[in-house]
Amino acid sequence: MSYLVPSEFVTKMVDAGESKIYMSTRDTLIRAYMAGAILALAAVFAVTVAVQTGVFLIGAILFPIGFCMLYLMGFDLLTGVFMLTPLALLDKRPGVTVGQILRNWGWVFLGNFAGALTVAFMMAFIFTYGFNADPGPVGQKIAGIGESRTLGYAEYGAAGWITIFIRGMLCNWMVSMGVVGAMVSTNVTGKVLAMWMPIMLFFFMGFEHSVVNMFLFPSAMIMGGGFSVADYFIWNEIPTALGNLVGGLAFTGLTLYTTHVRTAPKRKIDTHPSTERATA
Repeated sequence: MSYLVPSEFVTKMVDAGESKIYMSTRDTLIRAYMAGAILALAAVFAVTVAVQTGVFLIGAILFPIGFCMLYLMGFDLLTGVFMLTPLALLDKRPGVTVGQILRNWGWVFLGNFAGALTVAFMMAFIFTYGFNADPGPVGQKIAGIGESRTLGYAEYGAAGWITIFIRGMLCNWMVSMGVVGAMVSTNVTGKVLAMWMPIMLFFFMGFEHSVVNMFLFPSAMIMGGGFSVADYFIWNEIPTALGNLVGGLAFTGLTLYTTHVRTAPKRKIDTHPSTERATA
């Protein structure tokens, strides 16, 4: 594993954030669409493995396959650009403004959502044989997840909403570490190892990821989940996305940038205290 020191890979993070701001709308949408679709397929895969084996941990261990694939292909998730693009603004890169960052987030959100929704319709069609049969155990599991993680939170009112927000923060703290993991090594094996660990942790802990949820909840509604579009946005997608933004930026992006790029001056320590005492 060829390892880059923190000052090197954090500079790469800032460069990546600047590059995404300057990327054309076409490329931004294509890369976001593919990222949303691949992560959705990984979620289906993980849920299928968990249902068929009865061991959720096995699904969590295998879920990072999708994350590694999409980042090795250079595709973009909303959770990743939440963390990377503001660093280019903090570093005062030319042409990078708040408006340009919001523009990038908006296109990536739309691309991720379109990709995840495409897979949701495809998998619902497969599970129900063209909407002519019951969705089966995997489809029923996905529908159950959709209900429990919208209406289940709504039962607790404001406390439930804040719970989703915190789960979203913790999620993107880990997911952003996975994004950084793709930059700490110069070979594929090292990148995959560094990405795998935090992604497995977030999935097993049941934290809320805004792009995974773009698949799970529409898919659940298509297959008979008993909640509405408003329930989905108010009691999951909006607090999850906000939590992802705060967690990725505050716990990963800003901490790494502050201590490895804008490093504070070294402390001054007297190296000859005994000599001074003797003189006094």
